[in-house]
Amino acid sequence: MEKDKYYINMGTREISLNHDGNNDDFTIYATEEEVKALREVFDEIYNADAESFWRSHVPFNPYHNDQANDEADLDMKKAFQKIYDLGDETTKHHITEMGVLNE
Repeated sequence: MEKDKYYINMGTREISLNHDGNNDDFTIYATEEEVKALREVFDEIYNADAESFWRSHVPFNPYHNDQANDEADLDMKKAFQKIYDLGDETTKHHITEMGVLNE
């Protein structure tokens, strides 16, 4: 199966075939199925973020006891692992230097 070059922006959770502005935090080579799997992880991060937003309005539920925050952290790690696995050498080096997969 043919792999295409994609540009990833983690802040906006953008996956794009086109290099445009600052959407190139990372570069990956992936099949459509691999991109769909990464998109699903990004969607999970979004959902956990939304849950955390609503939880933040409940003052008696502290941040460190919030399941949604734990899920968002785990999903971010999953996303970085997928990006690392599909990434070019620059991407792999950048993620290694960040240390996000070592924790």
